[in-house]
Amino acid sequence: MNAKDVDNRITRMLNGVRQAFRGVLGSVSSDGPVQMSQGEGLAGENLPDLELFQHYGYTSNPPAGTMKIVVPLGGKTSHGVIVATEHGSYRLKSLPAGAVALYTDEGDSVVLNRGRVIDITTKTLNINAEETVNIATKTLNISAGTGTTIDTPTATLTHELSVAEQITGKGGMSMSGGDGAQIDNLNVSGKAKIGDIDFNNHGHPETGSTTRTPVQL
Repeated sequence: MNAKDVDNRITRMLNGVRQAFRGVLGSVSSDGPVQMSQGEGLAGENLPDLELFQHYGYTSNPPAGTMKIVVPLGGKTSHGVIVATEHGSYRLKSLPAGAVALYTDEGDSVVLNRGRVIDITTKTLNINAEETVNIATKTLNISAGTGTTIDTPTATLTHELSVAEQITGKGGMSMSGGDGAQIDNLNVSGKAKIGDIDFNNHGHPETGSTTRTPVQL
């Protein structure tokens, strides 16, 4: 047997071993330990129950129509595994070199941009931390177009509080320490007490008698 015959035999053997190929995902079942997919291969070839392998710590359920790369283990289509997926309709375009992004077909995204800037785009963002959320930064800016609600038994500020507009409160106010600053106008609808003196009902000793309580002029 000459070298040409050997080459021909090797070629025939390799032709019987299927190489990696492209396909299109249909449905994906993510209930089990490894996701299983339905879909098509070349020329509409039916590809049922292929395993969809992904890296540890990351998982996604690609929508129907996603392109895939299938590697037939041992050259057999029935033993094929999906090792890569891509959907050009939803992938974020024009990212600069070095940028990283997570995205969905609904338009949500987390983009790690150049310059150490991270952008999160979504409709509702939920953070569930069983113990503590810590934010350490020089400046924290919060812009809420409708309002901000803090539902907690106690809110503590360790330093100054500056408020640009009216403060409205219920349930009373208690302050201690420091000195009061100038107040342009103060309206009190109930009782006012300064030290031990009730402002509404107090009088002043004057020329051997006591003045009446304050009256509105």
